Amino acid sequence: MPIATPEVYNEMLDRAKAGKFAYPAINVTSSQTLHAALRGFAEAESDGIVQISTGGAEFLGGQYKKDMVTGAVALAEYAHIVAEKYDVNVALHTDHCPKDKLDGYVRPLLAISEERVRAGRNPLFQSHMWDGSAETLSDNLAIAQELLERTRAAKIILEVEITPTGGEEDGVSHEINDSLYTTVDDAIRTAEALGLGEKGRYLLAASFGNVHGVYKPGNVVLRPELLKELNEGVAAKFGKPASPGPFDFVFHGGSGSTEQEIHTALENGVVKMNIDTDTQYAFTRPVADHMFRNYDGVLKVDGEVGNKKVYDPRSWGKLAEASMAARVVEACRHLRSTGTKIK
Repeated sequence: MPIATPEVYNEMLDRAKAGKFAYPAINVTSSQTLHAALRGFAEAESDGIVQISTGGAEFLGGQYKKDMVTGAVALAEYAHIVAEKYDVNVALHTDHCPKDKLDGYVRPLLAISEERVRAGRNPLFQSHMWDGSAETLSDNLAIAQELLERTRAAKIILEVEITPTGGEEDGVSHEINDSLYTTVDDAIRTAEALGLGEKGRYLLAASFGNVHGVYKPGNVVLRPELLKELNEGVAAKFGKPASPGPFDFVFHGGSGSTEQEIHTALENGVVKMNIDTDTQYAFTRPVADHMFRNYDGVLKVDGEVGNKKVYDPRSWGKLAEASMAARVVEACRHLRSTGTKIK
C-alpha cells in the first residue's frame, strides 16, 4: 500500500480512538531504519506512523550541509516509493520542532505540501508537530493557531505539545517536576484557541508525567488516568460527549513504561505513542554484538586484511534491521494495533 492519503490517515486515527488502540510512531534516521519500521508494521499487520525529528532530519541531510529540509524531503520521497511494497498504511510525520527551528523545518515543509495540494496532489507529510512546550501557553497557542490554519488548508494534521515533557529531546529539555502534568485549565485554553475539530484536526501531546529518554519502570511517576480528567473537563465545558472524548492524545516519553500504564493511556484516548529510545537500542545492539564477535574480521589487525564478509555494512545492517523490526512488532502488541490494518 502507499503512504496514507489524508483521508486514510484520518480513518486510521478514528479507528484507533474507537478501538482504544494506538499507532507506534517510530523515529527514523536512515533508509535502513525506515525499512525496519515498515517491516515491523507489516509483520504485525498494523498501520503505523514514521516520524523524523529535527535532529534526524539534519542527520539525513548529510554532515556536509546538515540541511533539515533536504534530509526530511529526501527520506519522505524515498518512503513514498518503498512503502508501496509493504501491505500496510503508513503516515509520515515530523517530530518535535521548537520555535527557533520552525522557519528552518516545519514552515518550509508546509510550503512544499501546500504547493503539492494546489497542484492536485497529496501533501508530502501527513502531520507535523509544533513543540511549544518551552513557551508560555499563550505564545504556544498563538503559534499553534497560525500553523493549524495552514495545516488544515494543506490536508495535514497538526500535533501540539502544550505543556512540558521531562528529559531532553533534540535540544529541548525540561526538569522532572510537578510541571509535567497538564491541567484541565490548560486543556480548556487549548480547546478555546484551537477548537475541537472545526478549525482543523490536531493531536494533543498532553503531559501526565512523561519523560523523554532512558529510564526504568518506577523511576518516573506516570498518571495516564489524568487524560480522562482532561477529556471530561473539556467535554463538560463545551457540551461535548465525555466518551470517547474530544481530544486525540499522543503519548510522549514512553520508553520504560509498563504495559498497564500504556493500556490505561489507551483507554483514555491515546492514539499515537512515540518510540525512539527503545528502537535505537534495538537497532544498535546486534551491531555491537557483531563487531565484538568479529573483531579480527572488521578491523585490519596486525597488518592483516580483515574479512570483507563481516565488515560489509550489509552483514551487520541486516541484523540491525531485523532487531529493530522485532521491537516495532512488540510495540504494536503493547499498543493493541496488531492485526488492525485497514484492508
